[in-house]
Amino acid sequence: MTDTFILVSHKLCPYVQRVAIVLSEKGMAFERVDIDLAHKPDWFLKVSPMGKTPVLLVKHQPIFESAVICEYLDETVSPKMHPQNPLERARHRGWMEFGSAVLNAIGGFYNAPDEETLSAKASDIRAKFEQIEVELCTGPYFAGKSFTMVDAVFGPVFRYFDVFEQFEDFGFFACTPRVHAWRAALAARASVQGAAGPDYPASLRAFLLARKSALSNHIPPPPHFPEYILPT
Repeated sequence: MTDTFILVSHKLCPYVQRVAIVLSEKGMAFERVDIDLAHKPDWFLKVSPMGKTPVLLVKHQPIFESAVICEYLDETVSPKMHPQNPLERARHRGWMEFGSAVLNAIGGFYNAPDEETLSAKASDIRAKFEQIEVELCTGPYFAGKSFTMVDAVFGPVFRYFDVFEQFEDFGFFACTPRVHAWRAALAARASVQGAAGPDYPASLRAFLLARKSALSNHIPPPPHFPEYILPT
C-alpha cells in the first residue's frame, strides 16, 4: 500500500459512486480496487467492519460508510461542496439522506416479487421525485449553479433509470420536469460519468435479470444472445 487514496469498491454500488464523484470534484488522485461482495477477501473484512463498500484507505487507515467518507473529504480538501451557512448545510445533509431513501425505494422496485408490488414501488419512487421537485432551484444543480454533495448523491441514483428505460418507460419523471432537467445536468458532468465503468449498464442488466423478480420479466434478453440463459 502507498499513501495514495485507495477506494475499495463494488462496480455496481451507488454509495461507492458518490465517493468517487466527490474525489473527482476535488481533483484527488485515487486508486480504485473492486471486490466481489459475494466472496469477500479476508483483507477487506479487516478494513470494513460492516462488510460493505465503500471503504477509503487514507495513509493505510480505513474510513467506512459513504456519508462519513464524504464529510471527511469535505473537511480536509478544497473546494468545499457543502454550503457555508450552517442552516443550509443541515438542509443539504437532510436531502442527502433523502437520496439514500430513494436508493432504498429503487431496491424495493427491482426486488418486487409481483406486478402489483412493482407498480406500488414505482409509485413510491415517483412520489419521492415529486417531493424533491418543489425543492429544486432553477438549476442546473440542486442549489443552482454550484455542484454540491446533494448532487454527488443523486448522480448515482439517476444512473439506475438510464438502464431501466432501455427496456420500459415507467414514467418516473413524467410529472417532475425540474427533476428531469437535473438528471440530465448530472449525467453530463464528467465526475458523474466517470464514477461508473463502461460495463455498468450491462452489469446492472445482468444483476436485474438474476433477481428473478417482477422487473426481471420486463427485461428482454440481449438480442445477440438468442438462447440467453438467466444468471444464477
